[in-house]
Amino acid sequence: MSSPVHSAALPGSRPRRQRGRRDPFLWLAVASSAVIVAFILVPLVEMMTQPTLASLKESLMDRDVVRSIRLSIVTSGSAALIALVFGTPLAYLLARRRFPGKKILESVIDLPIMIPHPVVGIALLSIAGRNHPIGRVMQSVGIEIMGTVTGLIAVLTFVGLPFYINTVKAGFEEISPRLEHVSRSLGASAGGTFFRVTLPLAWRHMVVGVIMCTARAVSEFGAVVIVAYHPMTAPVMIYERFTAYGLKYSQPVAVWLILVCLVLFLLLRIFSLKARRGS
Repeated sequence: MSSPVHSAALPGSRPRRQRGRRDPFLWLAVASSAVIVAFILVPLVEMMTQPTLASLKESLMDRDVVRSIRLSIVTSGSAALIALVFGTPLAYLLARRRFPGKKILESVIDLPIMIPHPVVGIALLSIAGRNHPIGRVMQSVGIEIMGTVTGLIAVLTFVGLPFYINTVKAGFEEISPRLEHVSRSLGASAGGTFFRVTLPLAWRHMVVGVIMCTARAVSEFGAVVIVAYHPMTAPVMIYERFTAYGLKYSQPVAVWLILVCLVLFLLLRIFSLKARRGS
């Protein structure tokens, strides 16, 4: 008769029949992962390796290409700064307060992610026209949307805001409210507590949110092409050169834009790791 000690499995040990083979589910997960990674990498690697170094250098010497990439970076960065200034208080409110209609407000914030982006451009133009009260006020103070850098920044802010707000909201939620209560109990105001306690603890998440907003905005095409085909951002120039000249002239510009996005996502990973370590 076998001893109960020997018949029972020891903690942390695997059954003997599983030691000699791998779980089929593990192989299924590995195979599925390989398919997904290949689906993402193969087209991008193929596109990035097709242009020659000479064509890449030539495109970088093209003033129109440099201008379009610079415009994409500047307008996307401006949109991220607007999200930082106006989105941070809203993210803090959503993280700390419960109020009627909060779920509806969160759904409204996420709408730019879901709706087709040409609709975004059409919606912004509809309120900027002369037949709309807001449009008349904007024109009276000299603000133009159609075919202007201002219009580009407005569109990019619209599509990038959800990424910033949701990221910073998650960062605020990771901070214990007790720290803020202690600050308030010592006589600090709500504003003083936010700037002296909450903000120093959440700044990494804010940087991550700014990078995500910038990365999302720099790749926007659908809304931009409705509001401002000119001046051309990099995605619009890629489309224009593809339709006019084909792959040969559009690929080098696309490669440079991919490299810009790669830099942004490397920064995103670095600051995301620091934010997790800080938490």
